[in-house]
Amino acid sequence: MSTIIAATNGSTSPTTTPPPSLPASSTTSPPAMSPTTIPNVAVPPRGVDYRNKIVLAPMVRSGELPSRLLALHYKADLVWGPETVDRSMIGTTQSTNPRNGSIEWSRTPNNSIPPPGQILKDSIIYRIDPKRESSKLIFQIGTNNPDRAVAAAKLVAPYCAGIDVNAGCPKPFSTDGGMGAALLTTENGDLLARILTALVTHITAVYQIGISVKIRLLSTPEETATLVHKLCKTGIVGLTIHCRTRPMRPRERAIRDQLRMIGEICRSHGVACLMNGDVTSRDEGLRLAEEYGVDGAMIATAAEANSSVFLSEAEGGKRPWREVVEQYIRFAVEVENRFGNTKFLLSQLMPGRDPAYQKMNQSKGYAGVVEALDLQKDEKLYSGAKALDTLLGLDGHKASKAEIKKANKSANRARCEANIAKKKQAAAEAEQQRQTNTKRAAEESEMQRSAKKDRREPPMTDGDQGKSPLQKAQIAAENAGFEGIGQGALEVAV
Repeated sequence: MSTIIAATNGSTSPTTTPPPSLPASSTTSPPAMSPTTIPNVAVPPRGVDYRNKIVLAPMVRSGELPSRLLALHYKADLVWGPETVDRSMIGTTQSTNPRNGSIEWSRTPNNSIPPPGQILKDSIIYRIDPKRESSKLIFQIGTNNPDRAVAAAKLVAPYCAGIDVNAGCPKPFSTDGGMGAALLTTENGDLLARILTALVTHITAVYQIGISVKIRLLSTPEETATLVHKLCKTGIVGLTIHCRTRPMRPRERAIRDQLRMIGEICRSHGVACLMNGDVTSRDEGLRLAEEYGVDGAMIATAAEANSSVFLSEAEGGKRPWREVVEQYIRFAVEVENRFGNTKFLLSQLMPGRDPAYQKMNQSKGYAGVVEALDLQKDEKLYSGAKALDTLLGLDGHKASKAEIKKANKSANRARCEANIAKKKQAAAEAEQQRQTNTKRAAEESEMQRSAKKDRREPPMTDGDQGKSPLQKAQIAAENAGFEGIGQGALEVAV
């Protein structure tokens, strides 16, 4: 693995000061450089160096807060959160959970109907534990727009150690919106570079954390090399290469033929390079990084199945599944994780043939999970699970199909009535505007007629008051030098 040459640089304090509880990242003093050594991109004061790290990969569902805490518990060096789309973060409300201190960004869900008798609750988009993970958390953003990327990153930048742009996800929910692997085309490679440049300019400079990007292999080594050179010139501190092409899926074996070349290009720009794809343990990640000349590795599916893979063999290696599951359920209860997400992770961590798996799968709440794992003797955990069930409404009334149908019908009726009222109001406003415009046009027409009349008729003097038109004509004719009131004189006068 490459030697750490420079880890920090002097810089002014950020405009947005991180919370007092935010741990400072450790730094390493740089060794002396030879004249031919290319210096590494300096890691900002609140950022982290990706070199010599084995980290948790960004995964939807498997990268939520309790999963990240579990990975850190088993010695992961850094943790990536799940890809979070910029639009979903912009407009959220930030708050601190008074029960556990986590920072939460939430919004009211659209088109959601709560069960009868229950209030519609805000949906939590993202959670961060500022004490236990902020100094090792990399927030991954899904974006296709520099301005939105910066706006979303500003929300979390004071509470994490770096911002990573997802340019590797091949799934339609990401690529259909022009995000993820859709950013890897020749044209969109320029867009990706602009996004990274905007983040370096507006996030690194202000919040003193690094920017990185995660990409996939392109069709040819030449295309990959061109893209990597372009991205490394934007000022990023790290690049992760998923050793698969866009069409490939996780079941297909990772391709490492281009890995050494990518590592050399990154090194030539002073950018740290991590590898991703079929890495199953810390020791394997370190060995592969050394073999291919990169700086570290990400672990994905292996960590999803058992997060203790971050432990080295010297530290005892992978732990039994039951130990890992018990630790996970404790974290899930502490941070008040969504129950559906917790059940999904348990389905990945537990062997499907174990009797406890079937009981867990049938449970309707956290207390049921604790019972399925036979952990009721842990009074703190059991009471916490029951309290969380009450908080999340998992022990309350469950709406029947008839009640849900009735609620949906009522909500649809309310929406229709609201739309009708809105249309009536719009029509009334349009009619009022039409009448206003008609009145204004009439007034302007009258003013124009009056102005035209004023231009034709000379102003009337006091002596003109009470005189007939004939008398006025006679006076005008006399003033014009005519004698008498013949037709010619009157025509001239008038």
